Amino acid sequence: MISREPTLERLATASGLLLQPFGLTEADLGKTLSLIAAHQIDDADLYFQYTRSEGWSLEEGIVKTGSFSIDQGVGVRAVTGEKTAFAYSDDISQASLTDAAHTVRAIGSAAQNKRVKLPSRKVAGSRALYQGLDPITTLDSTTKVALLEKVEQLARAKDPRVVQVMAGLASEYDVVLVARLDGTLAADVRPLVRLSVTVIAEQNGRREVGSFGGGGRFGLAYFDDALIRLYVDEAVTAALTNLESRPAPAGEMTVVLGPGWPGVLLHEAVGHGLEGDFNRKGSSAFSGRIGQRVAAEGVTVLDDGTIADRRGSLNVDDEGHASQRNVLIEDGILKGYIQDAMNARLMKVKPTGNGRRESYAHIPMPRMTNTYMLGGDKDPREIVASIKKGLYATNFGGGQVDITSGKFVFSASEAFWVENGKIQYPVKGATIVGSGPESLKKISMIGNDMALDSGVGTCGKEGQSVPVGVGQPTLRIDGLTVGGTA
Repeated sequence: MISREPTLERLATASGLLLQPFGLTEADLGKTLSLIAAHQIDDADLYFQYTRSEGWSLEEGIVKTGSFSIDQGVGVRAVTGEKTAFAYSDDISQASLTDAAHTVRAIGSAAQNKRVKLPSRKVAGSRALYQGLDPITTLDSTTKVALLEKVEQLARAKDPRVVQVMAGLASEYDVVLVARLDGTLAADVRPLVRLSVTVIAEQNGRREVGSFGGGGRFGLAYFDDALIRLYVDEAVTAALTNLESRPAPAGEMTVVLGPGWPGVLLHEAVGHGLEGDFNRKGSSAFSGRIGQRVAAEGVTVLDDGTIADRRGSLNVDDEGHASQRNVLIEDGILKGYIQDAMNARLMKVKPTGNGRRESYAHIPMPRMTNTYMLGGDKDPREIVASIKKGLYATNFGGGQVDITSGKFVFSASEAFWVENGKIQYPVKGATIVGSGPESLKKISMIGNDMALDSGVGTCGKEGQSVPVGVGQPTLRIDGLTVGGTA
């Protein structure tokens, strides 16, 4: 059997799902874009998408819900200056494309109103970061149910204090096709899976929750027995640890963040502030500061959509640009922002492969992929031992940030009180308050244990959600404010 180059293979898959069944050809896409360009516009694109998703959930020892859905459609966009006109339809047809083209081109001047010859077709450069498989078909339904039941059995067997177990298994097969005004044609076939485990433990009338999970862009066979046991162990340990927790002290103190998922604080407090739209509008605390020191020496922050099989990775973004490894902050110096096509054009820089949208029914905007800080040279044990009195936070729940000021509030779901370098006891109700730009400058120790999260992140922005990754090494940050319950 002769196999095609991955980029061409993805184009063939996308055409087979999104064009051919509806009697459309690449020439039809060109005609639609030409129709839009009959008015004076700066850019235009067509975004076709086919998504098949499945979910299973277990609670109280039985699989209570199962879901399956198929969605498909096309989004049509025209851009003039910083204005965007957008239309979408779940009817993929030449008629709907023509209607949408007439609608969105109204944003531009009709002065030229003439037939426009588009540039020659060019296939966008892309990556080959994950297999173009349908993860839903990688396990049969019986095996999926057995997997969730195994989670239940392992969790209850681990400790008698576990009184409730909830588990969820989600799979998605996403195929996109992008046609741009400059002749670019791009496609991607994106598998995505996730297994989540939540347990409730009870002791002396007190109940606490622990959660863990993971996933990425691969098939369901990734969740083998060893990994399932790891997820269960982590969730149960978190719940049992929280049973022993005491009220968190409050005040200004040293805070040490653990590796991996605590990078969500970096994502929220710093990453969003480095997105191009906020900086073009001057509404970010990092606006106009490229080339300036914005963090302590040794702090290097990247957004990297090119890591194989990762939840936040993309072969091409949702505007047809290949994903990139973007250095945002290098040794404390701000190097650049995350860009989509429109904001890059207006800021006179190149797109960075970060144009992302939730679906064909949404417009693209600059979004993170896998955002993380590189490791340093300190032993994590040395960092914890350096705390005279302070907090060691190893897991986080929800949080929020104000982009303009950079101020953030985060709740630690698993944290410990440390005195004289020794962990004393777990604490509950710790809320970390600070400013993203200021916190970067207060980083005094960087561990050599950089880790990415296990593959659970979802980022929300302006009502749109996309899968992302986060990561960091163990970090010591001096002088953060902790709002506690003590």
